Amino acid sequence: MITSQSGVEHIKSFESCQLKAYLCPAKVWTIGYGHTSGVKPNDQISAMQAERYLKADLVRVEQDVLRIVKVPLTQGQFDALVSFAFNCGARALSTSTLLRKLNKRDYSGAADEFGRWVYANGKRFAGLERRRRLEKRMFES
Repeated sequence: MITSQSGVEHIKSFESCQLKAYLCPAKVWTIGYGHTSGVKPNDQISAMQAERYLKADLVRVEQDVLRIVKVPLTQGQFDALVSFAFNCGARALSTSTLLRKLNKRDYSGAADEFGRWVYANGKRFAGLERRRRLEKRMFES
């Protein structure tokens, strides 16, 4: 499976494209569409490089999701999980109750877990609440 175009657009809408490095709410240096690998203060990239980073990051996250999910997924479920892992990290997904429930085929219980992931550095963020609501909706579609 690969992320659908609507899944990619969902991720882009939440990550936005920043061509200069910035500290995200989790205090991680970030650039482009949520790219974090090797980013340092004062880094700058082009819009074309941001797209390349996004594609490479998506391939990595898609592979991670496919590796840790052991049950069949719809396209909407896959897109939601990729968005979640893109934002929180595959490690967070791999150790989550969301994944545990999903791999036990408790799809409804897994969907209900998205709403728990709305904090960064112990602070609740409205943007994360909105993102998780939409991921849950995507997952249930």
